[in-house]
Amino acid sequence: MELYSARDVERVLQLPRSTLHGLVRLGFVRPSRGPRGKYLFSFQDLIVLRAARALIQAHIPRQRIRRSLTQLRRSLPETIPMSGLAICAVGDRVVVREGANHWQADDGQYLLGLDVSVQNGILQMIEHRRARAAEAARAAERDRAIEAARAERSQSADELFAEGLRLEDVDPRAAVDAYSRCTEADPDNAAAWINWGRLLHESGDARAAEKVYRRALERCGADALLQFNLGVALEDLGRKEAALDAYHAAISEDPDLADCHYNLARLYESAGKTQHAIRHLGQYRRLVTRGRH
Repeated sequence: MELYSARDVERVLQLPRSTLHGLVRLGFVRPSRGPRGKYLFSFQDLIVLRAARALIQAHIPRQRIRRSLTQLRRSLPETIPMSGLAICAVGDRVVVREGANHWQADDGQYLLGLDVSVQNGILQMIEHRRARAAEAARAAERDRAIEAARAERSQSADELFAEGLRLEDVDPRAAVDAYSRCTEADPDNAAAWINWGRLLHESGDARAAEKVYRRALERCGADALLQFNLGVALEDLGRKEAALDAYHAAISEDPDLADCHYNLARLYESAGKTQHAIRHLGQYRRLVTRGRH
């Protein structure tokens, strides 16, 4: 059975590193461990991770997600079907399609939207599209939301933040604008700054994300999540020393931020500072183990 590293999963699923480790920490998947304790994910883990992210974004309770995905994983084949595998919502059921065969994984209401196939030995994941009528309705709803955002410049900070949340999946650029205007209305709203920077980073503009996080820290003061996200952006910009400083600032605010200890361990290991790496990896494992009990 082929296994995938955390970096492979981040690249294939376009999952931020912090989100990936958060899903593991919540117990949606239990990857095996490779050399030096690094995560190794199976093909089934990739499907479950993608489905978990979709359901979380749909605001489904975590306990319900865990039950649904546990049943789903039991139904998944050990090998990748060459004909392709699709997971989608049909009515109130989660249905899995393998070639011409369909089966119900568990009850659900949301389109998971995942196609998996293999071409020339490369794993590919392609999002399903809804029927044309549903797509047209979604596009119309998006246009109405954008027009409303433009027309209602006097919205409160809370309304702008809620608008950003609604727009993230349908129009990330409009969501960025909503979060930006939210911080203008309420400069102390750390959550709006965090979401603004995250969307910029996910769009591939780590430099713009860094600027947003630094502005937020100047305005909001010390905040563990802002510092952590800043560290991730700095890593992607190749500025490892600055990333280390940001991660240390984050755990000084929240020593139980497990993902931050993991990133510190990884950076110290790459720098040849083994003792520092071992210390932070040990702390990460203690926190993850504690979170599972």
